[in-house]
Amino acid sequence: MGSFSIWHWAIVLAVVLLLFGRGKIPQLMGDIASGIKNFKNGIKDGDDASGQDPHGADV
Repeated sequence: MGSFSIWHWAIVLAVVLLLFGRGKIPQLMGDIASGIKNFKNGIKDGDDASGQDPHGADV
């Protein structure tokens, strides 16, 4: 099997660009980045609220 050469990666890149287009890839990466940020904020908010019971009173 071996490792992939530069030509293999060039062909894969060309196929990806043909399928998704040049404008779609940055948009997709931006969506993924915003999803990760929202996930991290949700985790952080969950840690902040962990000291409270479901009715909002401090434990």
